[in-house]
Amino acid sequence: MNQAEILKHIIQSRKSTFPKDYTSDEIPQPVLEEITSSAHFAPNHKKTKPWRLRVFKGLEKTELGEQLAQIYKETTPPEVFLEKKYFDIAAKISKANAVITISVNFSGLLPEWEEVAATAMAVQNMYLTCTANNVGCYWSTPGMMKHLDRFLGLEENQKCYGLFYLGMKKNED
Repeated sequence: MNQAEILKHIIQSRKSTFPKDYTSDEIPQPVLEEITSSAHFAPNHKKTKPWRLRVFKGLEKTELGEQLAQIYKETTPPEVFLEKKYFDIAAKISKANAVITISVNFSGLLPEWEEVAATAMAVQNMYLTCTANNVGCYWSTPGMMKHLDRFLGLEENQKCYGLFYLGMKKNED
């Protein structure tokens, strides 16, 4: 295959793979680094590189899951609170080998939509790099993410736009 055919194959193969379809295998560190570094090649006006990515693994990932579950508990009215959902939040995070928080740093130099769009392109680069490395992934935008700013230490001009789950994919038959 030539480069154009390889690229077309990767683009057409890209899909979201959810934590229930991940194995317990670790993503090799060089592959994880390749995934995150691919974001830096996304086009961005005035070279603001507005995406802010933070990788959570191990204990930090567990703490993220606990924080999200706590946010759900604190922000959900009792009449619609579901205990199963509360426990499923941390369980879903635990099935991922890594979770990357996706935040946008608004520079003030551009319309906000341009920096959100550049961040989305950075995530698409990560999706394609995951596909090329047989790593399952998906971008989740739970309502609870709007309450993560303090936990993530975000500044006033920054906002969390979701979680990027990653894990080695189960064999597809």
